[in-house]
Amino acid sequence: MHRGGSLLNPTIAYETWGELSPQRDNAILIFTGLSPSAHAASSAEDPEPGWWEEMVGPGRAIDTRRFFVICVNSLGSCFGSTGAASINPETGQPYQRHFPVLSLEDVSRGGWEVVRHLGIEKLYATVGPSMGGMSALGFEILFPGLSQRLLIISSATHALPFATALRSLQREMIRRDPNWSDGSYSAKNFPTMGMQLARKLGMITYRSADEWEERFGRERNSEDFSVDDPFALTFEIETYLEHHANKFTGQFDPNCYLYLSRASDLFDVADHGSSVEEAIKRIKSPRVMVVGVVSDILYPLHQQSELASLLRSGERDVEFVELPSIQGHDSFLADMDNFCPVVAEFLD
Repeated sequence: MHRGGSLLNPTIAYETWGELSPQRDNAILIFTGLSPSAHAASSAEDPEPGWWEEMVGPGRAIDTRRFFVICVNSLGSCFGSTGAASINPETGQPYQRHFPVLSLEDVSRGGWEVVRHLGIEKLYATVGPSMGGMSALGFEILFPGLSQRLLIISSATHALPFATALRSLQREMIRRDPNWSDGSYSAKNFPTMGMQLARKLGMITYRSADEWEERFGRERNSEDFSVDDPFALTFEIETYLEHHANKFTGQFDPNCYLYLSRASDLFDVADHGSSVEEAIKRIKSPRVMVVGVVSDILYPLHQQSELASLLRSGERDVEFVELPSIQGHDSFLADMDNFCPVVAEFLD
């Protein structure tokens, strides 16, 4: 592992779509954000809609008729790849707090292992939104020259103090839940309250105030106001947060969340050189696109602009795209009308 420790025979889960060309030169590698699985799009094997369903598929921006698309589940996650919820083969018990310190460089390495496993020596493109953008940057730095194109969406060379503060509070919410039990919780004593609160705060950071004003305004729930509970969920925005919190709590392992969240804060491109500028020089992709949105508070637009400027220091064709989406950091999941044409043009 990048920061010490080791894993015995870890698993990296991945899914693929499309066909690898005879020249083996049409592969696109996708790194995900913090919470998604490798299931980016539906397929004959799994018809369930994926987390990037409108982006990946036949005739879509990442066209599976042209490209062999690979999406990896991050090492440390709980959707098939080895993480804190996995069984430690040396003890026969879940890793829990005994999982080694996770870095996004380890996630990058997991992507490289999948590419090597598939016998691919050259990628058409590496793509990463959000945390996946950091993983993609780590991939390009650790394995330079493997990818012909690099697409970074709503990400950065490092997290700003504001983003770290928010994630730190989310982690504290989980760890202060009495059921967390220093990471040794069980299914019967699950830190539900901590996970719900962390997810609600996460949703507030992922979207924007302008979007919520437009979507919810002052709308109230249809139920009558409860005189027995003066703090009942009265507004639609409260119900929206509650719904997403309940949905997420049943899907994601708390320890895995803590490890991935911390890895996002620990990542810094500058760790791979005497400065950010020197580290960026290790990236060899000749064509790069950086995409950001004006309403993103987690990785604000000026970070995307700075990243594009840093990448222009070499002999690279670098394009910076500023999108007017109002869905905040999650715009790459919600605003397909703006994102799909930009991604399709870059891959063309």
